Amino acid sequence: MHKTPLLDQLESGPWPSFITDLKRVAGRKKSVADLLGVLERSYKDKITHWKHGGIVGVLGYGSGIIGRYVDIPEEFPGVEHFHTIRVNHPSGWFYTTQALRELCEIWDEHGSSLLNMHGSTGDIIFLGTTTPELEPCFAKLTAKGWDLGGSGSAFRSPSCCVGPARCEWALYDTLAVCYELTQHMQFELHRPSYPYKYKLKCSGCPNDCVAAVARADCSLIGVWRDDIRIDQAAVKAYAGGELKPRGGATVYKNIDVKADVTDLCPTGCMNWDGKTLKIDDRNCNHCMHCISLMPQALRPGTETGATFLLGSHAPILEGAQMSWVIVPFMPMEAPFDELKEVLVNIAEWWSEHGKNRERVGELMLRVGMRAFFKGVGLEPPAQTVRAPRANPFFFWHQEDFDAEAAGRKYIKL
Repeated sequence: MHKTPLLDQLESGPWPSFITDLKRVAGRKKSVADLLGVLERSYKDKITHWKHGGIVGVLGYGSGIIGRYVDIPEEFPGVEHFHTIRVNHPSGWFYTTQALRELCEIWDEHGSSLLNMHGSTGDIIFLGTTTPELEPCFAKLTAKGWDLGGSGSAFRSPSCCVGPARCEWALYDTLAVCYELTQHMQFELHRPSYPYKYKLKCSGCPNDCVAAVARADCSLIGVWRDDIRIDQAAVKAYAGGELKPRGGATVYKNIDVKADVTDLCPTGCMNWDGKTLKIDDRNCNHCMHCISLMPQALRPGTETGATFLLGSHAPILEGAQMSWVIVPFMPMEAPFDELKEVLVNIAEWWSEHGKNRERVGELMLRVGMRAFFKGVGLEPPAQTVRAPRANPFFFWHQEDFDAEAAGRKYIKL
């Protein structure tokens, strides 16, 4: 074992430390022992000693394996190769204990035994193996019904919340959509053909438990199109303290309906006079703050589907971006043909116009929303235009005036 005085300090606090776990595994895995040595050296030198030394993979696949090499292999031969394998996860991250044991046994045989459940994309992350072990590990995984996930400039493995399997707020079947898209996009997932990575996440409601709006290029957020259902007697019960806010999942015993609910409505579309709660549903932006606080009094409407958003990512070229609403409401009915068509059209437009390592949101920012909507064949929704003719993403052209003169209606009431 290498001496690790700096890493040892990470074990001195009151919380469990990953260093303790690594040391436990290092007793039987040379690669993990050298991993600790490299990490200690990086802390001391204040630089990383990892490099990207080339592309590795398995036969027939262009993604799913991330090449990792150390730049001082003579000192740490156990991590001369330390590749990462991404294994595609089940929708909603549901596992049987047998499945988890199979995964652990395969990785214990062919890798470092270190894994991450799950990466930010959603995949199971097998951390650290050598090039000769990639094919045998892949063969064992496929024999048990597992497949590799996405990496590189590919369609990343879709992920979703638990949806209708366990959540009362699910407004569409996130599990079915995630599975269907995983099967439908196999070529794009395993054989990178995009300008850069493309992530998709499915959230069953606006609470967005998988943080899709901030973390995925494409987000599918469950939403309703009709009015919020109100139980006025239950609202009074919340106001009187008879019902606990958030179903009791809070330290507060009761709520002030005006101060905690209506005054915090982001669009100011609610009013409480002490007797009756009124909602101007035309101005509701479906944030679900009120519903989450008073779940026994308020429920989403019954005409449900999903809002399609596009463009978010962490800092790359232009800094972090949040998603834009592209399709305000899309029915989510199997086999989800409308969704598939939109995804394909976006990918084709992006592949034609995007620069190398340019996320789709960065392309939209560069060329403007008007060019995007024309390119993918979608009508621009009002949600993308904050101030007509002043919005930096939207420009009027002569053809628009000509179409209007010919009778086209841009606003449908």
